[in-house]
Amino acid sequence: MVVAAPLSAWPWENLGFYKYLLYGPLLGKFVYSRIQEDTPDETWCLYILIISILRGIIHLLWISFSNMLFLNRNRQIIQKGVDFKQIDREWDWDNFILLQALMASMVYYIFPCFENLPLWNTKGFVAILILHVTTAGNATFLEQLVFSTVTAVPILGASMMGYGSTSMIFAYVLVFDFLRCLGHCNVEIIPHKLFETLSFLRYLIYTPTYHSLHHTEMDTNFCLFMPLFDALGQTLNSKSWQQHEKITSASGNKGRVPDFVFLAHVVDVTSSMHAPFAFRSMASLPFTTRLFMLPLWPFAFAIMLMMWAWSKTFLFSFYYLQGRLHQTWVVPRHGFQYFLPFARDGINKQIEDAILRADRIGVKNESLNGGGTLFVDKHPNLRVRVVHGNTLTAAVILNEIPKDVKEVFLTGATSKLGRAIALYLCQRKVRVLMLTMATERFQKIQKEAPVECQNYLVQVTKYQAAQNCKTWIVGKWITPREQSWAPPGTHFHQFVVPPILRFRRDCTYGDLAAMRLPDDVEGLGSCEYTMDRGVVHACHAGGVVHSLEGWTHHEVGALDVDRIDVVWKAAIKHGLRPVSSLKNQDSL
Repeated sequence: MVVAAPLSAWPWENLGFYKYLLYGPLLGKFVYSRIQEDTPDETWCLYILIISILRGIIHLLWISFSNMLFLNRNRQIIQKGVDFKQIDREWDWDNFILLQALMASMVYYIFPCFENLPLWNTKGFVAILILHVTTAGNATFLEQLVFSTVTAVPILGASMMGYGSTSMIFAYVLVFDFLRCLGHCNVEIIPHKLFETLSFLRYLIYTPTYHSLHHTEMDTNFCLFMPLFDALGQTLNSKSWQQHEKITSASGNKGRVPDFVFLAHVVDVTSSMHAPFAFRSMASLPFTTRLFMLPLWPFAFAIMLMMWAWSKTFLFSFYYLQGRLHQTWVVPRHGFQYFLPFARDGINKQIEDAILRADRIGVKNESLNGGGTLFVDKHPNLRVRVVHGNTLTAAVILNEIPKDVKEVFLTGATSKLGRAIALYLCQRKVRVLMLTMATERFQKIQKEAPVECQNYLVQVTKYQAAQNCKTWIVGKWITPREQSWAPPGTHFHQFVVPPILRFRRDCTYGDLAAMRLPDDVEGLGSCEYTMDRGVVHACHAGGVVHSLEGWTHHEVGALDVDRIDVVWKAAIKHGLRPVSSLKNQDSL
């Protein structure tokens, strides 16, 4: 039995989101003082609430900035990335703000010097700078309790001397938080030339590089904000200035060339907020629409319009696999824009530019969610291998289907994936009901099958034809009304984005085709759309496998049915695992 150390856990640890109700008494006391006559002025409660909100905003903005890889990737001090474990450890990062708000309330009642503070007092700013203590801390409840007490000394001391003011308290706390976030942002933003010109400033201004050395080499650089005290105490790391110069000097370089790039696009306006630089914590969970996102929808829509007008493909996230750097680049277009005829040329230009950029910097493999033939034909001398990844997508879907299935119903039957799935199944003597009105396209696919297998491909034009088939493979979005033709007990496999509505309670629904990355993946801290942690879409995984195998061919255009099993076995060999609600059943 493991016994936790005293005060190592937060008192409100089990409250979850409801911990914010602890601010309620402050709000209630202020409102009551305004409504009820002949009651003391409780404006101090409002001040505590305002300063708590401002502190939270400061921290959120710094977290967002540190995750804007398209701005600061080459300025990052530690390049390994923030993984899920670290995000979970820091999930309740704002606990200290709540703690200090409650402590401030108690201090107000204990020390009468905080009553009737003026808005401004110049002497107070001088006094608080003299009384300022340099310290560090961020972890358990006990550590934050001590940290809060120590950092309150300058405020309390200046106020007890009669020099306190509201502006002094706001300024000290907010500047303290700003500089604290600066030191922990992992992005070096202070140019080393500043210290070359005014060398004395290096002892007065601490940098993110300076403070990062405290975390990597724990016996140095203890002081927050002012390296002078470390120099006086002989705890200053001798590498501080050299490391700072090295990082800032290299910020203009291209940085490490990724071994593999996955080229993605935004699904819709709401899911555009599912990004580490928007809400890091939420991005570490599978996407789902949350209530707090709805008021932000107009802002996200405005961002979408600006991206449409001015943005280029940008770096979104990265991780390491087997020592190889994998990055995700995002084409600044949303899903619906792919269906607008007048937007097609612009989208193709964005994709083409991304491929040429990858080729220019030396990327070996680039996976894109699309065909790719247009770009490979236009640029026959590409060194980068372009991979649509759909061969593995087909393999994932096919390996979900139980071995004893003799008939399937297929929508999106004439798409690249639909064609490959139909041809693969018919060669295994599975009858495929292909929903399509395009008779010529169906006949062309049928002729691709071996003669003895062609009768297993059957064209149907209505959903009623599948009312006795319990295995549906959905490659084209279907409505709840269309789902109603499926018999009870049907399982819906799908390779359509967004996934279909789970309308039928008497049926089961598969997830989008996906695979879990190997256990040795490092630096992964965001979820890919609705996928679980560590899970990526099968087309993404297909590009990963292509890169790990070192294959030198492009995977574009029509799927090679004969390579489906080859790609599947390679994925399993490299430690990728299928994600399926039918994973415990025997499959084809």
